[in-house]
Amino acid sequence: MKRVYYSYGEFIKDLKSLVNIIDIEFDTIIGIARGGLTISHFLGEHFNIRKVYSINSIGYSETKKLNSIEVFNIPDLNRSKRVLIVDDIVDSGDTLIKILKILNTKYSHLQIYTSSIFYKKKSAKLKPDFYIKETKDWIDFFWSVDLN
Repeated sequence: MKRVYYSYGEFIKDLKSLVNIIDIEFDTIIGIARGGLTISHFLGEHFNIRKVYSINSIGYSETKKLNSIEVFNIPDLNRSKRVLIVDDIVDSGDTLIKILKILNTKYSHLQIYTSSIFYKKKSAKLKPDFYIKETKDWIDFFWSVDLN
């Protein structure tokens, strides 16, 4: 699999594109930790949304997909109405599918939408409502750099 480095400059350019295609008003943003955290922070600032939460999922170890996905730290969304779930990439779609199932079961009153920078059309079981780029590659995001 080809590995591609995704820089901060590309990220800013793509976020500007992403905010231009998001045509729905949200009252809550949830970033999937870890990949969606940086994006959710920027979107919260741009749209002036204070209810920016995170939800945790573990589905990979390095570049290896695990057999199951663990989802935890689900925020209290009882006062939310329209939620945008954000991740960096929709690869198989399994993470989003599991998170959507949990949130729809626990908070049936929510209108939930999904967003990512990257989408792997060939392998994903779920297409995000908003995305910028399709890819087949492994993306090395600038926020995943080794600080050693």
